[in-house]
Amino acid sequence: MKQRVFLIVFILYLSCSKSSENVDEVEQVNTEQTIQGNQTTSETTSTTVGTSTAPSPAPTFDRESMLIFWADSIIVPAYQNFNTDLLILSESVNAFASNPSEVNLDLVRSNWITSYKSWQHIEMFNIGMAEEIFYINRMNVYPLNVSRVENNISSSDFEIEHPNDYPAQGFPALDYLLFGIGSNDSEILEKFNSENSSYLMYLVIITNKMVELTNIVINDWPSYRDVFIASTENTATSSINKLTNDFIYYYEKGFRANKIGIPAGVFSADELPELVEAYYKKDISKTLALEAINAISAFFKGQAYNDENTTGNSFKTYLEFLQTTKDGNPLGQLIIDQFEIAKNSINELNDDFTIQIQNDNLQMLLTYDHIQVAVVLMKVDMLQALNINVDYIDADGD
Repeated sequence: MKQRVFLIVFILYLSCSKSSENVDEVEQVNTEQTIQGNQTTSETTSTTVGTSTAPSPAPTFDRESMLIFWADSIIVPAYQNFNTDLLILSESVNAFASNPSEVNLDLVRSNWITSYKSWQHIEMFNIGMAEEIFYINRMNVYPLNVSRVENNISSSDFEIEHPNDYPAQGFPALDYLLFGIGSNDSEILEKFNSENSSYLMYLVIITNKMVELTNIVINDWPSYRDVFIASTENTATSSINKLTNDFIYYYEKGFRANKIGIPAGVFSADELPELVEAYYKKDISKTLALEAINAISAFFKGQAYNDENTTGNSFKTYLEFLQTTKDGNPLGQLIIDQFEIAKNSINELNDDFTIQIQNDNLQMLLTYDHIQVAVVLMKVDMLQALNINVDYIDADGD
């Protein structure tokens, strides 16, 4: 009897012991799953497991805020200001057409210079509708095709929509009409005052076309803005990637090459002073170059148009966020400093680049070299830091 009781007790003991082990195993599995779950969550949140803390995710740069600032504080205001100046120019052209006097001619010339300076702040933004309608090509392609202009005038062919007419319109065409169709003001006014003057008609048509094209671009921006700021991804067709390429392309080709390098003979066997911007006015080529470098620097630094005290996200802040350096120095500041060096070099040039090239072209070449340094910093170092590929063909080997 005692043996039977003992046997029953022993069996019960084994059963309880096994059950306890199963519970321990279940608890251990649950504990492991909980820890694994916490570790998985720690990839996206800062979760403490034991005595170690899982890292928080790397913060990302606010690309959308940069696009918003670009659109609302720089691009659109610059376009609006340019449009205002252009409309004033157009009004003065119409007044001159009604009364081609010397006083009215001087007023048109003055307004042309003001508009040309404003233009330097938007030429870099070849995006959206501006790209679609070849806005840049129709506003400021130089050197001017003088023979095309004269043929259009002599044949009274004022249909200037064909691409062959792009170098026969815009600011360079006005430059020629206002300063180049005669050796002095009397000769110029004589051509404008002749009966049924085709020169006068062409002046009005060219100006009206500039206003028309500008209105097309400006009127598209309210709807294009939403598309522009929504494109925050890093792809070849995203807003930041395209505008970054356009900005560098303008700096390299529109600014460095067109304003300085080509006239100075960097890409040819001889100097080509006749290829400077505003060739017929001549003495504002330096003014336009300075206006351009100021616009370039302000955009890079993220300064609102016409308000340097208002700033936002920009290439500079993007590079600072990425902590990008070159030879131990912040890359963004290196680029800004190089802009300033280039500006100082331009300031030392003659107001008339044709005179500078003819008398001391070495200074033009030196200025080109200063500008070129920033091409490499942006096109190589900055694009690498931003993980953006060049989207245009490079014939210079930079």
